[in-house]
Amino acid sequence: MEGGSEENRGGERRRLPKLKNPAKIWRNRRQQNHTETTEGELFCEEALEQQEEEEQLEEVGRRLIIREEQLFSQDSPSEEEEDQLQKDFEALRLQMWIAVHNTFTSTSSSGHLKVLRSAVASIQQQETQDRRWIGCPEDQVPVWRPQKCLRTHNTLLHNMVESRLMKAAEDDCSDTEELSSPLKRQVCRMGKRVKEDLLTVVRTVQDCYPPQMDILNLYAGLFHQNFCARLTGLAGSGLEPDDCSYLLFWINHYYPQEILTHEELQGKIKTACLGSLLLQDHLNHLEDQYLTHKEDKVKLWLNAALKKEEECWLSGQEPELIDQFFFSPLAIDVIQVMNGSLMDFSCVIRDQSKAQKITAHLDSFLSSYKTCVEEFVKGNYVNIGSVIKAHLVCEQQLRDYITSQTGSLSEQQRRRCLDTLSALKDCGYRCLTCPIHIQLKVSLRQLWTSVWLDESLPVVDSLLDDLNQQLIHLKDLEPACRQALLCVLHQDLALQYVKRMMKTRTKSREQQVGGAQRMTEDARKITEFFSEGGCTETQWLGEMFCSLAEVLRLQDPGSVQLELVSLARRFPDLSDGHVSALLSLKTGLSAADVRSIRRSVEENRLLGVSANERRPFFCKVKVKWINKKINEMMKT
Repeated sequence: MEGGSEENRGGERRRLPKLKNPAKIWRNRRQQNHTETTEGELFCEEALEQQEEEEQLEEVGRRLIIREEQLFSQDSPSEEEEDQLQKDFEALRLQMWIAVHNTFTSTSSSGHLKVLRSAVASIQQQETQDRRWIGCPEDQVPVWRPQKCLRTHNTLLHNMVESRLMKAAEDDCSDTEELSSPLKRQVCRMGKRVKEDLLTVVRTVQDCYPPQMDILNLYAGLFHQNFCARLTGLAGSGLEPDDCSYLLFWINHYYPQEILTHEELQGKIKTACLGSLLLQDHLNHLEDQYLTHKEDKVKLWLNAALKKEEECWLSGQEPELIDQFFFSPLAIDVIQVMNGSLMDFSCVIRDQSKAQKITAHLDSFLSSYKTCVEEFVKGNYVNIGSVIKAHLVCEQQLRDYITSQTGSLSEQQRRRCLDTLSALKDCGYRCLTCPIHIQLKVSLRQLWTSVWLDESLPVVDSLLDDLNQQLIHLKDLEPACRQALLCVLHQDLALQYVKRMMKTRTKSREQQVGGAQRMTEDARKITEFFSEGGCTETQWLGEMFCSLAEVLRLQDPGSVQLELVSLARRFPDLSDGHVSALLSLKTGLSAADVRSIRRSVEENRLLGVSANERRPFFCKVKVKWINKKINEMMKT
């Protein structure tokens, strides 16, 4: 209570003069001009120094409480003494509030910290004394009780925090001159004020307070509340995209990660109790505004990059040569756009799954990119070969980038992007290897002919010689892409070879054995050719050739069965039709043998081999017919 009454000798209640509330004293002081404030602060500091020289506030408060106890233990307290005691309590409170008010202006002074510590102790004294009078008859309680110093203290802290943030927002300091807008400078100054003041509290101020007051979290809550109110006002003022991004950066990244979890504050501030600086509705509105703008920018940048690249193709311009290999900057430009956008996003948006709204434009870009390349290769442009070589490098760079993205792309987006890139790569391979495929088909027609069986015509040797000549034009293709292309050629050659094998008719035992020998030699030559070109990932094709040759060479039904089962385990796509086509080459097998072999292959193909050891191959070998003899044997 700030005012009260006392019974006089005649029994009437006399109202004591009402004294000023310290909170009101603070508000009145804040309304004075700068000169008056400065003078007041100097006066207060001098008063504090004088007071400290005489005695600590805690000691003053203790003595006043003793006087209070003595005075009100009397049957008829002196009115003059009561008035004087009330004035002395008011003077004490004023000195306490001055000490608290100077918390951040004099923290470097050890003397002030002693005064603040003494003021806080005095506040606790007064709180204890307030509780001392609870339950006493009203006419026996001093008119100044309860003083509610703790509540006044907290109100004063709220006003101090509000004033400090207001001053920071309005202060035109040089530290923020590099920021491009008034809003950015204002937010930055307020944020720095919050950070500096909380660090001051944890470094020096909290030692002046008892643990139960949890002064750090009290200040953190007040700064959070006031910072939140100011940012909410800014968020509702209609922001430019750049300002929107900066505000979200502070709300979702810098404030929670660089301030509240600063190494000196981490684990000490109850961040879960503070929540976000903006209400969820306001935050969602800002994030939607940011995402819409960012999506439009990403789409614009990607389309501009592709358009510029396409204009170069169509003009007949040759791609750039770097280290004697054709190169296009498109992939690097795209990756930089995506990386920059996603990095900005990660610091601005709290829900990282929303990044898929941005990466969706990468998916769309790749589809457009593939379509442009497919249309380009249909034209009669002199630079087709060099352009495709450059963009096979782009395809590999984009594939590596997409494969490495673990959080921003959904699994569905990743799969679509990789499928699109595979189609782009296949288009490029077809463009570069079309003449080679024609040569392959022509050369392999001689397989399983008499001149191949008796080695009078070196079919594979001639084929590899021709292939070596045609691959010279790939010397300006980047080495990793060239090796990948050679691996594809190796598989294509193997496919054509096996297709030709399965289309042949039943052979005699001597032809089977001779053909098996030729196949083994061909496999060795083909594998060596591609290995010398740097293609080591397709050596398993040579092993597959040898297994097929072994099926031809073996004549014992049981041995044939074991070899086919082994082949089917390594190549689960070896269908019953493929098995039948291979068995159709054999002579001397009864219908029962054929049925037994086919049944055994089906029953044992999935046993004993891990999924990593299985490679797709035979699914690309279409068997359009099954030897009539096999069908007839199945009917008997």
